Amino acid sequence: MVEYRIGTSGWHYQHWIEQFYPANLSKSAWLGFYAQNFSTVELNNSFYRLPSERAFVNWREAVPADFVYSVKVSRFITHIKRLREPAQPLETFLGRAYLLGKKLGPLLYQLPPQMKRDASRLEAFLKLLPKDTCHVFEFRHRSWMDDTIFDLLGRYGVGFCIYDMPEFTTPQVTTADFAYIRFHGSQELYGGCYSDEELWEWVRKIAGLKVTKVYIYFNNDIGGFAVSNAVTLMHLLEEKNEQP
Repeated sequence: MVEYRIGTSGWHYQHWIEQFYPANLSKSAWLGFYAQNFSTVELNNSFYRLPSERAFVNWREAVPADFVYSVKVSRFITHIKRLREPAQPLETFLGRAYLLGKKLGPLLYQLPPQMKRDASRLEAFLKLLPKDTCHVFEFRHRSWMDDTIFDLLGRYGVGFCIYDMPEFTTPQVTTADFAYIRFHGSQELYGGCYSDEELWEWVRKIAGLKVTKVYIYFNNDIGGFAVSNAVTLMHLLEEKNEQP
């Protein structure tokens, strides 16, 4: 049986009040409320700055034991250094992320859209990744989308991030024993609502993946559509699994 973890990219959105969060709910209670409705979240403020040790501990303690965080790796590593000289910043970042303990899921490395394919630099980076956690790469430049890169990720057991955005959808390729999917919006980047028809098409694609676990995050947070689409996809996958 495939395990599905479905959630959103982040949870701390003011415009979700009354669309998801009750109007009288304090911001400090948002995460706990979110975790009552979803089994995972993509922690994305870690991309912009390194959260404190206390922040990671608080996040660990705020959610149920079976909750999982995916953590977006610092842009210092992916966008500023562009995977060069990664040893020290990677060690620092991992030291914080590990404070999530058993609630730590995949680490997401989103590369910048201007960064073209560089297999040798990627492999040098992959060699440094610890084996005790899952890692996944989101390539924004299309030159990375080829079998050489997929095979390279596979040799190191690192995931390829499948994603959907306006005018482009990646190949539905898996390079590890898990799949990682991000929905950035089909008609509007980081916004817009996926139709039930679009989500049903994705259910069929997801059902064809040869993996044991699937992480899925909706990043179309504008208007609160990420929440409603995540809930809909959960129901559709349940319905699909109940079919003979």
